[in-house]
Amino acid sequence: MLDYDREADHYDRTRGGDARAAAAATAIEELLPDSARVLADIACGTSIVTSRLAVPGRRVVGVDRSAGMLAVARTRVDVVRGDALALPFADGSLDAVTMIWLLHLLRPGTVAAAVREARRVLRPGGLLITTVDKNDAVFATGCDVAAVLGPVRVSAPSDALDRVAEGFTVAGRTGFAGVGQGRSPREWAREIADGFGWTRRVPAAELAELGLRLAALPEQDRARPDPVYTLVALST
Repeated sequence: MLDYDREADHYDRTRGGDARAAAAATAIEELLPDSARVLADIACGTSIVTSRLAVPGRRVVGVDRSAGMLAVARTRVDVVRGDALALPFADGSLDAVTMIWLLHLLRPGTVAAAVREARRVLRPGGLLITTVDKNDAVFATGCDVAAVLGPVRVSAPSDALDRVAEGFTVAGRTGFAGVGQGRSPREWAREIADGFGWTRRVPAAELAELGLRLAALPEQDRARPDPVYTLVALST
């Protein structure tokens, strides 16, 4: 797990910067109704996305548990230190809650608890807007790297849509590109050799075969298409 306090000062620069933040915020706005006047962005990080949601007539508060992230975030929006499992808001006090690139980091039981907590603070008819199936996005690009990795990957996503949406109504769905996240075959081979994510659960012999197949692909240093992340609006 990253040390987000230490990452804060250079987090935006290494995570797609303004281009990726703008793509995420535009997608969120597609799903937000005009009636959403009070919004909390959970795990807001540096608030590079959150700040783009703070339009006239809407109160936006960023929530994060990392002091380092909040030190950067508070230069952009109102923030409060808090945890997704114990939000610092009263029952039924928010029109919308956003959770972008959060739930995939949590265990399934913790995802369920975070979603319940979001439901608690939402007013009747309020929306939880969140990314789902985050780690599967790269395998839906249709490129040669995806074709090599897709059949082998071990995927048991904690942020699967059917799990996250249980008890909600799916009110909308869209997507946005993870600008700058497309990797080349050589970069993927390095990630796998370093024990990236799901690869830790793949037998060593299969990983070695993956490395050989990646090395056989053309244009070893050309980044493949950026993944497109799924964003859903869930209504209480």
